[in-house]
Amino acid sequence: MKQLSRRQFLKGAAGASILGFLATSCGYGYARYIEPRMIDTVSLTIQDAQLPASFDQFKIAQFSDVHLSDTFAAKNLEAIVQKINAASPDLIVFTGDLVDFQASSEEHEKAKAYLNKLHAPFGKLAIYGNHDYGPFGVELYEKTMEACGFTLCKNDVFLLEKDHAHIQIASLDDLMMSVPDYDLIKREVSTDLFTLLLVHEPDAALELKTTPINLQLSGHTHGGQVQLPFYGPILTAPYGRTYVEGIYGSDQHRIYVNRGLGTTRLPLRFLAKPELTFFTLTSRV
Repeated sequence: MKQLSRRQFLKGAAGASILGFLATSCGYGYARYIEPRMIDTVSLTIQDAQLPASFDQFKIAQFSDVHLSDTFAAKNLEAIVQKINAASPDLIVFTGDLVDFQASSEEHEKAKAYLNKLHAPFGKLAIYGNHDYGPFGVELYEKTMEACGFTLCKNDVFLLEKDHAHIQIASLDDLMMSVPDYDLIKREVSTDLFTLLLVHEPDAALELKTTPINLQLSGHTHGGQVQLPFYGPILTAPYGRTYVEGIYGSDQHRIYVNRGLGTTRLPLRFLAKPELTFFTLTSRV
């Protein structure tokens, strides 16, 4: 009979404890109805000498993993949109998974009324998450985001200009449901320009270790959605097991993993609050 290691035993014991807690009416009520509504606003300054002076104090708003469903209905986007617009970002990015498997196509229509109200002078960008490829087909996601003024990006590298200076925006298609073109990113990304990479699954960074990405923005993991005290996530998502939440890396390749707004599979969050993230880029030392 195979013996459990001490780490496995402690993980199992902690998991049993927290599941027991969540099974109680109090614990379940918190994880089901309270924490999923406790939106954490995260503000970070990203300092990078490669950033052009004209982009100093450039602000980016990131939201991710809405997962429209009974748990996160389209009407919940109203408060999100208000918070983003109140911050006056220069650029807004959505890092995938607008829909969830349980969502109805009507929720897409309702979401348009709110997503249309997002404004940023340098535009709104969106990438594809694994849930955006089903169950209704990727065409519905594309029509929704395009109708709301988002530029859909996948397997692309292009320039963003401000006062005759440029930064690069790169994007990869979803790792789970499509084909990310790593070779294009490795080939087209210039080492002379500050590069922002948008990709739903954060572990894409493992394939781009030698590619100069100044800042990668991802989602997908929900921060584990349910975490254990002193341990972390009980379960992690495919392509989200190395980078789970928050900031990682260095100047060569910074990665930020947003915990997202909605839930999937289980309508619960515990020690993994939903979040909006605001980045201020600076070239100052």
